[in-house]
Amino acid sequence: MSPSVFMVFVGGIIGDSLSTVKSLATLPVALSVVGTAVGIIPVIRLMVQFGRSKVFLGVCVYTIALTIVGIGALVAGSFVLFCLVSFGFGVTFATMYQFRFAAIESVNSDQRASAAAVVLLGGLASAYLGTEVATLGKNWFSVEFIGSFLLLALLMVVAFILLLFFKPAMKFSTQENRSKRSLSEIIKQSVFLIAVSSAITGYVAMSFIMTATPVSMHIMDGFSLEQTKHVIQSHVVAMFLPSLLTALIVKYLGISRMMLAGVILLFSAIIVAYIDRSLGNYWLALILLGLGWNFLFIGGTSLLPRAYNENEKYKVQSINDFLIFGFQAIAALSAGWFVFNYSWELTLLSVIPLLIAQLLLTLWWLKHDA
Repeated sequence: MSPSVFMVFVGGIIGDSLSTVKSLATLPVALSVVGTAVGIIPVIRLMVQFGRSKVFLGVCVYTIALTIVGIGALVAGSFVLFCLVSFGFGVTFATMYQFRFAAIESVNSDQRASAAAVVLLGGLASAYLGTEVATLGKNWFSVEFIGSFLLLALLMVVAFILLLFFKPAMKFSTQENRSKRSLSEIIKQSVFLIAVSSAITGYVAMSFIMTATPVSMHIMDGFSLEQTKHVIQSHVVAMFLPSLLTALIVKYLGISRMMLAGVILLFSAIIVAYIDRSLGNYWLALILLGLGWNFLFIGGTSLLPRAYNENEKYKVQSINDFLIFGFQAIAALSAGWFVFNYSWELTLLSVIPLLIAQLLLTLWWLKHDA
């Protein structure tokens, strides 16, 4: 999971150094999200054909090769090539997000939220690994961040070795569209709509603000790379740390109220960030942002299996992730342009209509599901 944190942390900073158009600084980060959306369906089709294990291992090798091309982009000072590399990282991210489905397929329905949460705990390690390799290797060579990419490649070697021990609990198969229900019929279900909208809202709000944060902090407000790193690290820890308590949260709140709490946390993040652009406010806002994302994403992921039968899981999982990362891509693409052209404060305010819509939908679902 470390490459995604790595790209969020330094993608905009490297983009700013390579691009002559400052408002395009976060384009590499955005393109990695676009690559995720584009890569979702091909990755799942490959898993159907070859199994999860082979695809997991193959993507580790692919990512190692991609880091080498990334080094070439830095040496050549090519913004275009770096953008292509960033887009390619999307395939890595698309594969990473299948870990949660591999987990929930291996347990009973009442354990799905906990299973997804346990997998996401890997994010706690990635919060430090992704940012530490970026700063540790930054000045190893005359061209900044070459050492960072070398360390990232080393992490993928470690991931490859660990994944050699992965054995799926059940064979991943689609039973190729034996379902008599059309995709439109499945999508119209209220449980599908709330599951997908929750994950989309969490990702769009989180990605939009998180992508803009390193640019606002480091480039516009002059905070050091080290200070920016700690804020991003704290944010990613907040994204995944609640997973330790997911079973208790679901037990006492239920999934619906958990998602409602997620929306409230996102509102709180915007309020704190808007009040002041101090280091403390950036830090607290990004923590609240991570917590809100966790509640909405795990809630949506846990509800999704209620929308499909076993022989429908491929097409539903595919459209779910395509929608999530498609909307996230739009958010990430616009974040840099928005913060450079309008300000940090307006970037925050622009998220509020989305949160209001999700709040109303969640309240409706809470009543419907009671």
